[in-house]
Formats: sequence, C-alpha cells, structure tokens
Amino acid sequence: MSGHALELAQAFDGFFAALFVLAGLGVIVARQMRGTLYLFMLHALMLSASAIVLAIALHSAHLGWVALITFSTKVVAVPLVLIWATGSKVYGRREVDHVLSIPLSLLIAVGLAFAAWIMSQPLLQVITAQPFAAINLPTGLIAMFFGAFTVTVRREGVAQLMGLLIMESGAFFASIAIVHDLTIIAEIAAAVDVPIAVLVIGLLLRSIGAVTGSTRVGHMVTLRERR
Repeated sequence: MSGHALELAQAFDGFFAALFVLAGLGVIVARQMRGTLYLFMLHALMLSASAIVLAIALHSAHLGWVALITFSTKVVAVPLVLIWATGSKVYGRREVDHVLSIPLSLLIAVGLAFAAWIMSQPLLQVITAQPFAAINLPTGLIAMFFGAFTVTVRREGVAQLMGLLIMESGAFFASIAIVHDLTIIAEIAAAVDVPIAVLVIGLLLRSIGAVTGSTRVGHMVTLRERR
C-alpha cells in the first residue's frame, strides 16, 4: 500500500476510533436504557468499521471475518437477545440510576482515558512495525477502562452487562491492530460465545426481575432462599 493510501486508511481508522471512544463514554453517562443500547450498538459498529479499514489496508481476510462477525453478533444479535431475554419493559424505563453524578462520572472517565493513553505508550515502543497500533491500542485500552467504569457506576444489571461487553470490544479493538491473522476457529468461537453468554445472563436478569420487580443490582439483595 502506498504512503498516501496508508495515511488515508489511518485517517478513517482514527475517525472510527474517536466515535468508538465517544460511544463508550455515552454508555457511562446515558440516563435511558434505550439510549444506552443504541450507544452500545454504535460502539460495536465502530469496531466493525475499524476492522474493515484494517482488512483493506493490510489485505487481511481474517480481519474481514472479524468485522462481519462483530457486526452480526454485537450490532444485531446481542441487542435482540437482550431485549427478548430481559423483556422490553427494561428498555421502556426513562431513567437509570447512577452511583455517581454525571459530571463527576465524566471527569473520572477523562482521567481514565488519559491514564490508558499513558499506559499504552511503552507498549507502542515495542510494536512500532504495526501501522495502526498507535491508534487502536490506546483506543482499546480506553474502552476497557470505560467498560470497567460502567460496571462500577451503573446500578442497572443490563447496563453492567453492556459494560462487560464494551471491555471485550476494547480488547478486540486493540488486538486487531497487532494480530491480523486470527484463526477461523477463534472467529467462530467469538461469534457463538458472546450471544450465548448474553442470553444466559439476560434470562438470569429476567428471572431476578420477576422475583424482585426490578433488575437494579441494589434490589437483588432482597433475594432470599425460599423454604
């Protein structure tokens, strides 16, 4: 690939990386479950878009499969499974409780993003041969931090599940710029495991909601063994 074409591909990848970070930040602060779901879908879509850019730029068919699998599982299958497993009423609620205020959450998220960027710099010195690592590695670490923070500050079980999936997407976003030739077995495993895990957790949350009347984590302490 020529230098101009590589710069263009890096520009597109940088644009998708920026949206990837913004969508992850939105999941942290969104007040509505439906908005959280849409932002999660946008987050996964940007992962797919980055994989497509890298697949074209690096002539990697494996990354093309990663893009297709990510889109079909996280953008399409996972939201449908979540809505079916947990019930549409979860997404009908307008407000979702946060442990921290939104301004404070934003401030902490900015600090986490800066810390992830600092942590990525020593790693980038080791993998200088990868042309997209400087974009994808810091972005992936930021998403992993954002996902962990989402699990911490959201009181809704479904939102916490999305935080875990965002962490997994962040790891993928970083790894596709470093390892370009995932085996087809790994790609198929990712396509199957994620929806199944979401289905199991979604059904568990639905059962908890039927008992407690809510899927808020704080309400789960009311569960007691029935004799």
